[in-house]
Amino acid sequence: MLSYILTWLVTRCVWLFPLPEKPRLLKIGNPDRSSPVLVTCNWRLTIRELLYRLRNEHLYLLAANSRGINVWCAAAGGHFTHHDVISIVKTSGIEGLVDHRTLVLPQLAATGVEPGQIKEKIGWKVVWGPVSARDIPEFLAEGREKTDRMRRVGFGLGQRMSVAVGWATELSILACLLFAFFNRGAILPLIALIFGMSCALFGAFPLYERFLGRPTRTWAGVAFGFEQGGVQLVLWGLYTVGLIVLAGIIGDKTALFLFHWSLAGLVVTLFLTFDLAGSTPVYKSIEHEERAFSVVLDEEKCKGTGICLEVCPRGCFDLDGVHRKIIFARPDDCEQCAACIVQCPFDALSFVSDRGERISPETTRKYKLNLMGKRQVRAS
Repeated sequence: MLSYILTWLVTRCVWLFPLPEKPRLLKIGNPDRSSPVLVTCNWRLTIRELLYRLRNEHLYLLAANSRGINVWCAAAGGHFTHHDVISIVKTSGIEGLVDHRTLVLPQLAATGVEPGQIKEKIGWKVVWGPVSARDIPEFLAEGREKTDRMRRVGFGLGQRMSVAVGWATELSILACLLFAFFNRGAILPLIALIFGMSCALFGAFPLYERFLGRPTRTWAGVAFGFEQGGVQLVLWGLYTVGLIVLAGIIGDKTALFLFHWSLAGLVVTLFLTFDLAGSTPVYKSIEHEERAFSVVLDEEKCKGTGICLEVCPRGCFDLDGVHRKIIFARPDDCEQCAACIVQCPFDALSFVSDRGERISPETTRKYKLNLMGKRQVRAS
């Protein structure tokens, strides 16, 4: 527990940077030859959380090399693929410790890991586990069956505060470095401002979430939308009203006081909101060109395997059990993660760009996202 808490605190300070542990095999409890084999990334926080969440289980955990990046980002960016899973299986010695040949992989790895390649090359079957580590004990106890809730990515209050603390910590460190040289007295109030605004922004997420998916409009050549202007005006406006009230309470109504702290509030607001959607697990970054793409289902190719239901983190699909066909029931909830496209064995799903161009599933599998959200990185 203490190790998990300390690791969480450290990652809040450097959460935008990789934090790797050595890829290796870990034994949890007293596993035997029939115990489950789970695979995860080698991001330190993920490993520590799994060790904490699974402390009462008996299983093997393989930490594959994801370059110290979390599962979802690593898989989408080509840093956690079936090649890395194959490598950890072959080098860890797990094949000599169990009699079965089944790997439980995190569902969010489905954007980059192709189970067919693992089965073909080393003979291991892949089962997709839950999105969240806290659901793994229940998943294992129920015979490796996932409920709909286990498949869904959420952004609950705890997750939102974790993101808020991460952004606030990064900005506070930067503020300390800058203000230490010319205005040390402003450091503590500025840190309070940063944490307060960050927690308010992400705490209020349910109130404005429905606006994040709205298209950006262009007026006189300037892009404007809720993410590019709207949320900044609302947050800064509320802050400014609060600042004026505070100035009245403390008796400092000077123009210089209001100007300095109003400017500070504007800078903090712009920093916290420059990629608001990308800071959440339920919306793709505004910088990603695929955000304007649509996932299209070819009903003629669809065989109703249901794998898209299994890997979709937003619950966009339903299964027509009578005709054994998939229904793309909730396209507006899609966040274009491409897991369904990568996993469909019949290439029934694909991206269509905002210009009407179809991107083949093979292209989506082969090229992964770089830091700017463009598919230019070849999967290894």
